[in-house]
Amino acid sequence: MTTTRLTVAQALVRFLAEQWSERDGVERRLIEGCFGIFGHGNVGGVGQALAERGAGLRDPLPYYLARNEQAMVHTAVGFAKMRNRLSAFACTSSIGPGATNMVTGAALATINRIPVLLLPGDIFATRAAGTVLQELEDPRTYDVSVNDCLRPVSRFFDRVNRPEQLPAALMAAMRVLSDPAETGAVTLALPQDVQAEAHDWPVELFRRRVWHVARPVPDSASVVRAVEAIKASRRPVIVAGGGVVYSEAWEELASFAEAHGIPVGETQAGKGVLPYDHPCALGAIGHSGTAAANAMAREADLVIGVGTRYTDFTTASRTLFGDARFVNLNVAAFDAAKHAGVMLVGDAREGLALLDLAGWKADPSWTSRAGELARDWQATVSELYGGEALTQPVMLGVVNEAAGSDGVVVNAAGSMPGELHKLWRASDPKAYHVEYGYSCMGYEIAGGLGVKLAAPEREVFVLVGDGSYLMMAQEIATAVQEGVKLIVVIVDNHGFASIGNLSESVGARRLGTAYRLRSAGGGLDGAYLPVDLAANAATLGADVLRASDPESLRVALTKAREATGTTVVHVETVPGPGPETTAWWDVPIAEVSTNPELHERYEQAKRAQRPYL
Repeated sequence: MTTTRLTVAQALVRFLAEQWSERDGVERRLIEGCFGIFGHGNVGGVGQALAERGAGLRDPLPYYLARNEQAMVHTAVGFAKMRNRLSAFACTSSIGPGATNMVTGAALATINRIPVLLLPGDIFATRAAGTVLQELEDPRTYDVSVNDCLRPVSRFFDRVNRPEQLPAALMAAMRVLSDPAETGAVTLALPQDVQAEAHDWPVELFRRRVWHVARPVPDSASVVRAVEAIKASRRPVIVAGGGVVYSEAWEELASFAEAHGIPVGETQAGKGVLPYDHPCALGAIGHSGTAAANAMAREADLVIGVGTRYTDFTTASRTLFGDARFVNLNVAAFDAAKHAGVMLVGDAREGLALLDLAGWKADPSWTSRAGELARDWQATVSELYGGEALTQPVMLGVVNEAAGSDGVVVNAAGSMPGELHKLWRASDPKAYHVEYGYSCMGYEIAGGLGVKLAAPEREVFVLVGDGSYLMMAQEIATAVQEGVKLIVVIVDNHGFASIGNLSESVGARRLGTAYRLRSAGGGLDGAYLPVDLAANAATLGADVLRASDPESLRVALTKAREATGTTVVHVETVPGPGPETTAWWDVPIAEVSTNPELHERYEQAKRAQRPYL
């Protein structure tokens, strides 16, 4: 057997550079590059290996300098999501805070089922150095490190304590990263002494390897049951989730819906699978859904879930779908089985093609009613977009217009995801990128960087509130360093507006939700904090523009589109009317409080919940 002598880290880097994914006959790199922040736990191992392989020169495994370990995982997620999970990034950190900083990013990736490879340094496998810097000393055992907190948020976790263990760990990691049903964060913890240890590796380990991304097909008996259930319904509705996007099944979905007159509601991850003005499009569904989609959902006798995992927002905490039955097409059996539905375990595109309904159509009056409600909702959107004051909906309308046909909107937590879900007019399945599986504040700018790296031909519009911006804005510097153009719109409303509204609705009196100075009376109700977010963005290297009304925002966004580098547009929105909320969300109310009516209303709403059996 022919061998070559390399360190564990050098073998890892060489292996990753030769991994490819393939679906439908198209091959692409599985690991497109590596983000990293170096410390004593990885600089002499993975860092040295990347430098030796010319990573700084973009070949063969490009390296990017991030500013925060959580942020670099978010960037990797944004990239992989935009690439429909067919390509991913690796992220390397030192042991200690660098590794634990990645936990939130790992949770986000796994919850959203997005592939990302984490390579944290670890404590010495030999233990020769004794208790080392940043080591967690567990009095029960010596084989626990801080990296073990990554176990529950990783789809696969392994600690490589010996060079001989590396090949099996790498193969398992690639299997999970390329598996559409099982993917998520994959963690290979690398003890810092093992990273630098040399070993004789079989040359075969470094040959080009292609991982086939399967399109599993539902079994025929399940297809028969699903067809029978659909044909027995008169008022079906489709709930389209992220699985439609990742499967690239939007054309098949549109054809299926059109052929059978079935209206389509979209989850956050599925928004854009139909153009907003498609005859079957109801828009967003669930707690953050449109009045049209939610009205149809309440009256439906059958829900056809395609690539959705039915989050509590989608089901309005299990109050939205009345007595409807479910047919669930999902690549993951775990999701296909939800709500006691008829299970179709398989790829969205392949599964839709198998549903031969032999000319069956939904009740014509049902299809007609869906169209009328959808048109009414679009009139509402036009009205909200067209205001004169710079309310949040008006701001979204201006950005929506500026985004045009090539724009991608990126957002995450707060009130904007709900309003974007209801209002944004997406032109294609990749025009809408809102992280709402984990609703992670701080995702926006880092995620937008990943989106732009994955789709450099598109304009990326990052919408970030002041709360999220103050949590994680530093990847602006990474975008500037790499010459990656972003258009970042900072929406400044002096605090956590969304949670402020929620706080008031549950009797918490907006505690801790406003960015105000402490007053002489002791409360946080003084003047607004004298924080200039636009000036802060300028110090990170971005060009900065300010807008105070709809017209100045249009001008600023035009300039931002014409620019070649990252531009930050700062706006202060004003209170004003927003889209109505037509579905409930289960947020517990204190049973003992100064406002008992709140808990009484909560208990009344709880009675509408059903177990979907």
